Amino acid sequence: MQNPKSKINIKENQIVFRLNSKNYPLEAILNAAYVFIDRVYVHLDGDPEKEILISLKGKERLDKKQLEALKGEFLNELLNYLLRIEVAKNNQKIREYIVAASLVSSLPSNVIAQSSRSEEETVDWREDPLEIAVPWEEKHAKKAKEKQKKNK
Repeated sequence: MQNPKSKINIKENQIVFRLNSKNYPLEAILNAAYVFIDRVYVHLDGDPEKEILISLKGKERLDKKQLEALKGEFLNELLNYLLRIEVAKNNQKIREYIVAASLVSSLPSNVIAQSSRSEEETVDWREDPLEIAVPWEEKHAKKAKEKQKKNK
């Protein structure tokens, strides 16, 4: 990928360049642009399927060298986000597995045991071993009565 050609407009305090969407997905461009919104006005235009026109307009007065450096910083940040997207794609299955494993490990052991039973052994849906259908007041009223009995 070569350095895209740019147009510098000193009077408008901006640099404009185009990026091929096949090389640089819109997601990466948007993430890179977000990093710069505190220093420059970012304007994106074009067809996301073909080519994106990027305009970086300084919030403070910049000279030609600074505008060119700004473009270089933007392209470096864009590469950063391209790498992040690629790593996220490659690690998606692992992340899903880790989340699933952590969710399963947080379940009570009796729920895990029930889910590992064969179909004939599964609990009838009308049963409520976890007392989910019991209203909160009833559940806690039972506990309060049990505490009172223990304290006597």
